[in-house]
Amino acid sequence: MSIDTPLSLFGLSTTPLELVSFLLAVITVWLNIRQNHWAWLFSILSSLLYAAVFVDARLYGDSGLQFVFVAVSVWGWYQWLRGGQQHQPLPVSRLDRAGWMWMLVAWGAGFALLSWFLRRYTDTDVPHMDAFLTAGSLVGQLLLSRKKIENWLVWILVDVLYVGLYLYKHLTLTAILYGLFVIMATAGWRSWRYAEKQGRETVPA
Repeated sequence: MSIDTPLSLFGLSTTPLELVSFLLAVITVWLNIRQNHWAWLFSILSSLLYAAVFVDARLYGDSGLQFVFVAVSVWGWYQWLRGGQQHQPLPVSRLDRAGWMWMLVAWGAGFALLSWFLRRYTDTDVPHMDAFLTAGSLVGQLLLSRKKIENWLVWILVDVLYVGLYLYKHLTLTAILYGLFVIMATAGWRSWRYAEKQGRETVPA
């Protein structure tokens, strides 16, 4: 049996490749919530496998995004371990007003550029949704790399929309994965808010 051989799991149509990608992605988010730097290793492995899954589904924006995720994951791994003051582990923090502005500008610019590219140079049937979610995912990953709490808000929005997109593309297992991600992102938001509050209360002004 090859990695892209169709198989049925609890009545769901999937492939061994999608199944392994699913499991690695769940481990990644679980470790992210716990602020465990090994999450980045699983992120790299999951991204490489999902790149192949998305090519097969003609979600080229999402496929290309996985390679960006690999690069960002290497950078994020370093940031979590050495990105704080005096090269200490990076603490959880919040975006300031300028950070929010740049986040929205980056998302909008990425959406416009990717929409144009996907519509002009690929045969995808969902260029605008693919572009919007690809740009949002990149923003979320960059915020996660810098341990900004708001990354979880981005992921909640993106993951809810991804559930609908993957159901439309008949990637049922991946749609379930992203539904699980919505729940996990909500848990991550609450966990990191508590960690940030504890940090503010223990660090002298």
